[in-house]
Amino acid sequence: MNTDYPQINGPSIEADPVLAQLLRELRTRHNDAICCTLVYGSCLRSGDIYDGLLDLYLICDSYRSAYGNGLMATANWLMPPNVFYAETTLDGKILRSKVTVISLPDFQRGCSDWFESYIWGRFAQPTHLVYCRNHATRSNVEGALLQAARSMLQQAVPALPTEGSVADLWIQALGLSYATELRTERNGRASELANAAADFYRTLTTLHADSLGFDFAVYDVAGNLHYRSAASIWRRRWCTCAWALRRGQGKLLSVMRLAKALFTFEGGLDYIAWKLERHSGEEIVIPKKVRRAPLIFIWGFCWGLYRRGIFK
Repeated sequence: MNTDYPQINGPSIEADPVLAQLLRELRTRHNDAICCTLVYGSCLRSGDIYDGLLDLYLICDSYRSAYGNGLMATANWLMPPNVFYAETTLDGKILRSKVTVISLPDFQRGCSDWFESYIWGRFAQPTHLVYCRNHATRSNVEGALLQAARSMLQQAVPALPTEGSVADLWIQALGLSYATELRTERNGRASELANAAADFYRTLTTLHADSLGFDFAVYDVAGNLHYRSAASIWRRRWCTCAWALRRGQGKLLSVMRLAKALFTFEGGLDYIAWKLERHSGEEIVIPKKVRRAPLIFIWGFCWGLYRRGIFK
């Protein structure tokens, strides 16, 4: 596969000295087992890594090498990835980040073989590599990122209209992936993401047009890229059913990952409240009983948020 992965907002982010310090600290914390670090999400789109929490993905050689033998390695292996909070300060500037840890083999499988869209749905979106140990690692990771976009197209296109604009294709495809998780973002988020990186998605669609396993063509209409697909009726039915299954599976796994994050994410409850407030605009108060015994009471708390429409 061609590994000319399109980069977005790379140099300005990579040159930031506070980010460089944070990455050094994270590699040290994980025994220099981090072979690649990715940035994605809202801070990448805005170009301001100090706006909210910077989304960092740490790709490690293995969980044992990153943590040693212990609970964290086991938790990361049983239900990847692990998520935690990290910050660093340099010259009075504080950089706050949400850090996710996953092994290179799991990342590659998550971009290609996983049924759930947790990894390939995320990394079909613009991503920047801020650190790679060597050229071979970069090639492997860029290949996985390209495969994530291919997986998204393979799974989404047969469940969508047989023709239309590439912009609408990605709005609908991202919407399918978003619907498989407990999300706090407002309606229209998929449209915002697709429009913010229109050139990126046009490039990926053109790149993968001939390798989806079914007839798929892209063509220009008055300066706008359109597509036409001809997947079999059986593929269309399967992909439609698969997304329905992913919605149930993904929401269950979201709750399980949330519970796991209570142990791996220092200040996890406060982070959850902050994130929900940021995206929903509503005040979120963590009850004392949830703080006292999260494993017992977090389920009822989450159900209440879901009924209020905070989660979707």
